Amino acid sequence: MLAVLPYSCDMDRPAELLRDFVNTYDVEADTDELASPAELAVWLRERGLISEADRAADDDLVLAVNLREGLRSALRHDHPADGPARATSAGLDAAFTALPLRVTLAAGSIPITEPLGTGAARGIGLLAAALLEARADGDWPRLKVCAEDTCQWAFIDSSKNRSRSWCSMRTCGNRTKTRAYRARRRPAPLSS
Repeated sequence: MLAVLPYSCDMDRPAELLRDFVNTYDVEADTDELASPAELAVWLRERGLISEADRAADDDLVLAVNLREGLRSALRHDHPADGPARATSAGLDAAFTALPLRVTLAAGSIPITEPLGTGAARGIGLLAAALLEARADGDWPRLKVCAEDTCQWAFIDSSKNRSRSWCSMRTCGNRTKTRAYRARRRPAPLSS
């Protein structure tokens, strides 16, 4: 079991924090809540990950975006439609390599992940620690990215058998199924 130092975030579960972080970029609308270091600082501050006095720099923004897109990629590959195989995300690995984290053994030999540094770098480290906590508490397999390529919205799969593929069956599921239906109904090209 992995223990993570608590963060002062208002989220009940680390998976919810990670979902919200991935969703700071809307693939379909091509809008980014983290378009500048100032916006990153506001996002981290609103979630209690940094103090009111902390600011973010350009390097912090690059690190946060790399972590976010690494998470998106990992979530897309961790839950493939064709089976339970796991894939490693190079982007996520690179983001973790750049994060100032320390793992120590606590009483009872429970590993504790502690973000080092201050300011935005520490806040981003807390997001990485939330990922480890989500894995430890069993919520990671429920955190997914919509299978619709034009969407890729992160969601928490609350289905009993963890088989949900789309953020919304009504929207993305319907789009995917309609395209598949039309492709099956399309007449085959005539060959000469």
